[in-house]
Amino acid sequence: MIIHNTLGQKDQEFKPINKGRINIFVCGPTVYDDFHIGHARTYIFFDVVTKFLRNIGYSVFYLQNITDIDDKIINRSKNENKKYYEISDYYFNEYINTMNKLKVTSINYYARATLYIKEIISQIRRMVNKGYAYETSDGVYFNVKKFKDYGKLSNQNLNEIINNSRDIINEDKRNPEDFVLWKKMKAGEPYWESPWGKGRPGWHIEDTAITETHFGPEYDIHGGGSDLIFPHHEAEIAQMRSISNKKYLARYWIHTGMININNEKMSKSLKNFIKINDILNVYKPEHLRFAMINANYNTSIEFSDELLNISRDNVDKINNFYNKIKKIENLTGNYGINESETIKKFNEIMENNFDTRSLIRNIFEFISDINRNINNISKETAKKIINIMDYLNKFLCILYENKNNNNENIINAMIEIRNNMRNNKMYEISDYIRKKLEENNIYIEDNGNKTEWWVKD
Repeated sequence: MIIHNTLGQKDQEFKPINKGRINIFVCGPTVYDDFHIGHARTYIFFDVVTKFLRNIGYSVFYLQNITDIDDKIINRSKNENKKYYEISDYYFNEYINTMNKLKVTSINYYARATLYIKEIISQIRRMVNKGYAYETSDGVYFNVKKFKDYGKLSNQNLNEIINNSRDIINEDKRNPEDFVLWKKMKAGEPYWESPWGKGRPGWHIEDTAITETHFGPEYDIHGGGSDLIFPHHEAEIAQMRSISNKKYLARYWIHTGMININNEKMSKSLKNFIKINDILNVYKPEHLRFAMINANYNTSIEFSDELLNISRDNVDKINNFYNKIKKIENLTGNYGINESETIKKFNEIMENNFDTRSLIRNIFEFISDINRNINNISKETAKKIINIMDYLNKFLCILYENKNNNNENIINAMIEIRNNMRNNKMYEISDYIRKKLEENNIYIEDNGNKTEWWVKD
């Protein structure tokens, strides 16, 4: 299997630290507001990756952090006159509900930062003792100049980073580029006790405290959006490696591309972000999943209604095909298929840097070939096709349940009446029945002596 590693910007053969086992960590959200399609892109992609890896035989532990203490959470709690944890608890539950709607169900454990204060303090103390961190009047900072590899992930040299940090003024810091590990309490803020006084953790430190607790100092895959490469992921590497003396924090770094809206990066500061739940009020979760994976994961996506409409049409085509194959009852047919070889081919596409875009293209080629031979498919072959589609859906999760099964007898009766009208050349009535069916999202297709129908939501 080949993975494009952000660290070094090259394709590498994937070799897990422990044979057959993979530890994956992906940066989770700060739980202070509704979740947007940028979150959807990253978490849907890593859900697909994790489920695929499990499908091909790996034991995968997928860990995600939850930032439940942060300036944004504190500010919102003040504005709404609530406790900080009332804000974080509410939006954490909203996050879980939103992920379940999107079928993002592969995460083994959500690690909330405030449950790891002891581990955070332990890491900071070790950095201070080794000379990588220092205390000031307002907190504890990491001395970036002490860590010579700072900038390797983002492909920057330390001098560039230092020069770009000169406009950041903090008289207590030794160097403008240094980042905070522990923030000393300001009046009215939540706090925890520490060797440096009352305070709370900085953003970067929670991730390494969490991963060291569950994975140790080094693990297989770290994922997240490309906007986190610098400074967040650079800081993680510096923190953990400064106290572990290991060559890596994570062996492989995978980053998803950004979402653009009207050719502009989606951003809350620009007020152009789109909430996931607003999308799900109009489209199915499967439509949004398809839109997010029908692109190379590390490229940007231009998000629009057109993109979602195209995704809806494609997902509906796949589902209509699936339901059509399930209805095949022919005992004979000369069209054959090798189930294991077909699945192997699809796996090989995914094993080439999780190329979901190429996988989807090949799925449609697979569907087109079967549709051309639909009259020559036996029930036995249809079962193999269903097995292949079910296998793919274990990680793509783009098949949805047909909710109209209870009305199947009524629909079949209407189609039978319509076909009798056609056979008797009563086209005005048969066309009227077809029109009424379509008004209720039931579409029909005449195929020789058979009429097939499907529901389009």
